Amino acid sequence: MSFTAETCVAMHIGDRKEQQDRVALFGHPKRSGMMMAVLADGMGGHSGGAMAAEQVLIRTRQNFDAYAPLHETPEELLRSVIDEAHTVIKLTRFTSEQDPHSTAVVFILQQGKAYWAHCGDSRLYHFRGTTTVSRTGDHSLVGELQRKGRLDENGALNHPQRNVLLSCLGSDREPRIEYGREESPVAGDCFLLCSDGLWAYFTDFELASTLQEHAPRAAAERLIAQVRQRAGGGGDNISLAVIKLAPAQSAA
Repeated sequence: MSFTAETCVAMHIGDRKEQQDRVALFGHPKRSGMMMAVLADGMGGHSGGAMAAEQVLIRTRQNFDAYAPLHETPEELLRSVIDEAHTVIKLTRFTSEQDPHSTAVVFILQQGKAYWAHCGDSRLYHFRGTTTVSRTGDHSLVGELQRKGRLDENGALNHPQRNVLLSCLGSDREPRIEYGREESPVAGDCFLLCSDGLWAYFTDFELASTLQEHAPRAAAERLIAQVRQRAGGGGDNISLAVIKLAPAQSAA
């Protein structure tokens, strides 16, 4: 089935001095019916995190521009983006005094199918109505404790080490990359990419309900306003991308 996509990207600096998140959404320069979304949450020093996150966007755009579906799978494209961004970020550690790192979540919509990959604790959600079809697992200490059944959702949100990552781009260890796909999306499905500055303040149901009830831009504005209220003056950078599928209009 072919789709049209209603989309939105949004950011807010929160209560930080610098915006170190990056988010973008773009189509292929030569091929119709394909699009990518990318989100990165940078960490490290003054401007170091922003520089790291920017590299994720640069690699995504460059590799997507050169992407040839007949010769490369979506998973190979996603892996090349994360691996190459990791290498570039790692190299900048030797040419600057910062210690730059970044998360990454990268999404591609191609021929009516969705594919994604992530590293770190930025998330991708796939909602169908108010149901969470899938959600990426955080590469964090808290995420690992949850997977082992030693911590529940509420405990995770309040854990003193909730910001400790086990994998990210730019570290000495190779990034842990996990992949997901949806071969049969349906009209009304919604994909949300977001940094922890957003998801830390909501249940899955709250996110899904807001995205179901509102168009992407209105939903993004509503979610950011709620984060700002709930953060109480201590909010992180916020970034999100929304891709909401609708059936393609047939020609009359």
